[in-house]
Amino acid sequence: MRVLVLGSGLMGKEAARDLVHCKEVAEVTLADYDIQKAKQTCEILQSSKLTEAFVDASNKSQLIHLMKKHDVVINALFYSFNVSVAEAAIAAGVHSVDLGGHIGQATERVLEMSEEAKTAGITLIPDLGVAPGMINILSGYGVSKLDKTESIKLYVGGIPLRPEPPIEYNHVFSMEGVFDHYTDASFIIRNGKKQEIPSLSEVETVYFDKFGPLEAFHTAGGTSTLSYSYPTLDCLEYKTIRYPGHAEKFKLLVDLNLTRSDYAVNVNGTQIKPRDVLLKALDPIVNLRDKEDVVLLRVETKGIKGDHKTSCTYEMITYKDTVNNVTAMARATANTISVVAQMIGNGTINKPGVYPPEQIVPGGKYMEEMAKRGVIIKEMIERQESSIQSS
Repeated sequence: MRVLVLGSGLMGKEAARDLVHCKEVAEVTLADYDIQKAKQTCEILQSSKLTEAFVDASNKSQLIHLMKKHDVVINALFYSFNVSVAEAAIAAGVHSVDLGGHIGQATERVLEMSEEAKTAGITLIPDLGVAPGMINILSGYGVSKLDKTESIKLYVGGIPLRPEPPIEYNHVFSMEGVFDHYTDASFIIRNGKKQEIPSLSEVETVYFDKFGPLEAFHTAGGTSTLSYSYPTLDCLEYKTIRYPGHAEKFKLLVDLNLTRSDYAVNVNGTQIKPRDVLLKALDPIVNLRDKEDVVLLRVETKGIKGDHKTSCTYEMITYKDTVNNVTAMARATANTISVVAQMIGNGTINKPGVYPPEQIVPGGKYMEEMAKRGVIIKEMIERQESSIQSS
């Protein structure tokens, strides 16, 4: 199996780290516009399987030429490249996966290419991070164990292991992305009706082993493609996990229009975006640096199995790898996209077209592979003893 990794940033680096340790993977190419950065990553990982390459992802012909030398492509670039990379993969006739991007409808546009992918005989799977990504795979697995699914509730949070004031948060991905998720409306299904509600709303208390009380609240983008895959749900909700008090603090910033990307004020004749100022002011406070993070995840699927109400819950607590200095979020994210790419490469996934993760990734096999990498996902199945009376 020959795998091309586009982007030598944190997620690309950690995906490459996983790939070179897998027996089925013969060659890994780490490609980046910044060839020196790719070289440095290869020197750190030190594997005879791994080589660096230059790529300008905006140059479609160059991208196609490089793709054709491989069996599977892992797109770890910024989400704005997802559509063009998917188009290039179809032209090259090579399978491809990406980390997702619902801002600007990037994922939706990739999903629209399904017929072209089928014609090319390739598989494309977008949204392979944690949320979206891992939560989609586990939701699909939970749904597969029920005869009828009524509810899917999702809880995810990347938080510091040792929180520090004033906001007890360190970002594990783009702070701009955090602002978007807090500012945009949150899509949910409630009582069978699709609707939007304000993000940072309906705060509830949650507990995990060794963690709690924590708070969880609605944020944008988390439900991903699940509402399209399961349109008859009575309930679909996604909430972000943080330390208590976080939502209240950020709601004030949102209400003051300090997080909006489309808002500017005139200061002494100069148009200034408050968001840009806030990002700069927060940067030294929220920068994770060498601190330890943890990723908490819970997927609750509920419905009917036989004559009984049944729930299938999946839970994960992942810590930073302090030996290799890999954040918890990078461990969960990069291993997810690497595992699924390998499933395509070795034929475990062999259905041409474009599919969201919940429709095509085998959940049980995925959990086994993640466990081999130290990312443990626990499954809990509960069945009510009293049977449902038929009307």
